[in-house]
Amino acid sequence: MTSDQELLRRYAKENCQEAFAELVRRHVNLVYSAVLRQLNGDTHLAQDAAQIVFTDLARKAWALSQRAALTGWLYTSAHFAAVTIVRKETRRRSREERFMNQPASQTTTDPDWDKLRPVLDDVMLQLKEADREAILMRYFENRPLAEVGAKLGLAENTARMRVDRAVEKLRALLAKRGIATSSSMVAAISAGAVELAPPGLAGALAAASTSATATGTMTFLKIMTATKLKFALGALVLAGATTALIVQQHAKHQLRLENELLRRQVTQLQTDNANLSQHAVPATSPQTLADGQLKELLRLRGEVGRLREQTNKLAMLQGENRRRQNSPNRETSDDIASDEQQKQQKEMAEAKMSDAKVMALAEIMFAQSNQGQLATNLDQLNSYVTNSSLSLTGTNSFDLVYNGPLNGLTNSGSILMLRESEPWQTSSGTWARSYVFVDGHAEIHVEPSDNFDDFEIQHTVSPP
Repeated sequence: MTSDQELLRRYAKENCQEAFAELVRRHVNLVYSAVLRQLNGDTHLAQDAAQIVFTDLARKAWALSQRAALTGWLYTSAHFAAVTIVRKETRRRSREERFMNQPASQTTTDPDWDKLRPVLDDVMLQLKEADREAILMRYFENRPLAEVGAKLGLAENTARMRVDRAVEKLRALLAKRGIATSSSMVAAISAGAVELAPPGLAGALAAASTSATATGTMTFLKIMTATKLKFALGALVLAGATTALIVQQHAKHQLRLENELLRRQVTQLQTDNANLSQHAVPATSPQTLADGQLKELLRLRGEVGRLREQTNKLAMLQGENRRRQNSPNRETSDDIASDEQQKQQKEMAEAKMSDAKVMALAEIMFAQSNQGQLATNLDQLNSYVTNSSLSLTGTNSFDLVYNGPLNGLTNSGSILMLRESEPWQTSSGTWARSYVFVDGHAEIHVEPSDNFDDFEIQHTVSPP
């Protein structure tokens, strides 16, 4: 079966409508069910929210084709689409709200599902992306563990352990809301989380989404007018949004010092990286390395080795971060600002940068040996990365972003070549991701959420 990534690439490059229609068919049930729960069972409103999600998918097709899996992005986008509709229609609630009959397919007698249904999506969005992806593929889409592992790049047994850990985290979040779950919780999710969308919806969504992307004229207001949707706002959605705002403000006040500390450390790392990158071998020259460049490359390898030695403390730091995130009594501002905490956070970021620089050097050496052509898959870099003086620390993995020739690129310093496969959450609550650019330099980029789409689109080009 053709992968989601390949279907997106075909649509982005060739405007293949059949490829996009197949993507919509695969994921329409997941998206429709997610927005239906958040919009209080309004089927017309849910169809419109699904329309927004797949229109965004068509608009961002090229950038999203670099992702290993689409399930998590679609689920998160469905949440934001539902919230957007609620906000835009608040003033019309009193005259637009009507009694709606819930389809028979939505009813269930499972007591676990009755408790889970109102809060499932809010709690799912509190999980880290990797845990959310695992649960979505295993229990929302009911994929076998072998297929989940293949999607995540893991062995089947490793995938099983990841899913089990994610389920335990989900139980803990539900317990904080006073919801005790039984052993049949996952069975309730598997049976009720994804429902069949109305017949013909997939085809209508695919046609409307690609049409909106091509013409640029189908705005949100026009979609509302064309489908004559009638909106109804659920009290649960509004209450959830209010609660999230209160929690966000409290966390912002409590972690202000921690956030400022991380920003200073990232700035220092970027400065150090810039100084180190000045000595890297230029990637735009396909000629054989000169003797002076070889010496400099060996010195740079030694620098990478020094950074790698510090990663033996990474496991301790990650454990401490997890303990602090789960602790009901967070440390005080004085504890956060301690010298030891600063050292640990810097070592974690240095370990991430170490891997990014190793990958940059591997790409540079590959291009030198292949007339300026960058690797088209990560396997081609194995012989460079596995060199004893140039090995990865194992703290992260990478995806290829640009795999074309270097000739003709005039802004190589702003074009992404590689990116860290998964963003990671800092102790301040922000998200960070390592990137490698075509000119060989690496940097860590920080965002308030785990959505890096806008940054990546700005720095992504298609191979000529």
